[in-house]
Amino acid sequence: MSHINDLIQQQCPDGVPYKTLGEVGTFTRGSGLQKKDFTETGFPCIHYGQIYTHYGISATQTKSFISPTQAARLHRAQPGDLIIATTSENDEDVCKAVAWLGEGEIAYGGHSVGFRHSLDPKYLTYWFQSRSFQDQKRKFITGVKVREVSPRSLAKVRVPVPPLPVQKEIVRILDSFTRLEAELEAELEAELEARRQQYDHYRSREVLNGSSGSTRPLGEIAQFRYGLTAKAQADGRYRFIRITDIDEFGKLRPTGAKFVANSEATEKYLVQRGDLLMARTGATYGKTMLVADESDSVYASFMIRIRLDLSVMIPAYYWHFAQSRLYWDQADSLVSQGGQPQFNANALKLVEVPVPPIDEQRRIVATLDSFDSLVNDLTSGLPAEITARRQQYEYYRDRLLSFEELSE
Repeated sequence: MSHINDLIQQQCPDGVPYKTLGEVGTFTRGSGLQKKDFTETGFPCIHYGQIYTHYGISATQTKSFISPTQAARLHRAQPGDLIIATTSENDEDVCKAVAWLGEGEIAYGGHSVGFRHSLDPKYLTYWFQSRSFQDQKRKFITGVKVREVSPRSLAKVRVPVPPLPVQKEIVRILDSFTRLEAELEAELEAELEARRQQYDHYRSREVLNGSSGSTRPLGEIAQFRYGLTAKAQADGRYRFIRITDIDEFGKLRPTGAKFVANSEATEKYLVQRGDLLMARTGATYGKTMLVADESDSVYASFMIRIRLDLSVMIPAYYWHFAQSRLYWDQADSLVSQGGQPQFNANALKLVEVPVPPIDEQRRIVATLDSFDSLVNDLTSGLPAEITARRQQYEYYRDRLLSFEELSE
């Protein structure tokens, strides 16, 4: 960081001018490009959806092509231009940008704009990722289901414009940071995947060891209740737990909560600590979460509440069982396969559950909880380390892209 600080002191000791994007470049709205237009070879193009899924901050080659005839009808970007996706389903992704650094022109279409400007292209796309830009753009987002920022609004966003040598040095540093971050994250992701496989193997082994003793149909040791039919609302008395609120690890998602209003009808659908909620229909049938604490929550109609006989089984033990291959082999054989898979209470009650002694259940839970925290807990273990790495990278990126403003 000392070199960039020295360079800033040399090049702009009194501060950096801030200009609007409209002052440093021009926006051209695209239109007319659809995925059905893609060809195996031809004129290179970027579809707005690929900016989210395929490209990083810059590109020298395109994933897709269209015919020269189609390209002649579209707007085209030159090397150094940015292609900015102006619509998205969420606030975080809208206005994601990619700098075109390849040879020659490329075509782009609707839901995106080309931005021709006077700055270093990668400096600008790094800045588009910064907290400063994200905070400014949120003031201009419109729409409900589809979130959008218009070119006219983008033109009002203010960007720091240091001298070109400073821009290029920042790009050099961030390119190095980005490569290092990608390498470290890849190592952590590989270790996390290995740990998850180890966890799955160990969990299945523990559950199978339990099954060497007695097993009982779930219907003998639990009570079932279908959920509440209601319309999810932005606010209300109770959180409304839906199938989509259960993540791929069988945990309640902390974000995206919906609610229902208070009424007499909701009382019998209140959950309590130790309840288990299972998706009974759709592609994610059988997915099960444990209610880990007391909360003012009810559950939706496409779910089944499982309330165990606590003298026979610990809820956390059943939750671990419901993540195991022994459980899923049974669920897959019992589900009714029609237009929409159904795993209802009549099928669920037939699931054979290993029932070791309570003390053995506690031992298994303690062991598997430790594995689960290591591989799945966002506040500890490997997921937390990956998150910390990303936050560290974002901190240094934002620090590099922050300048004292030059006074008039």
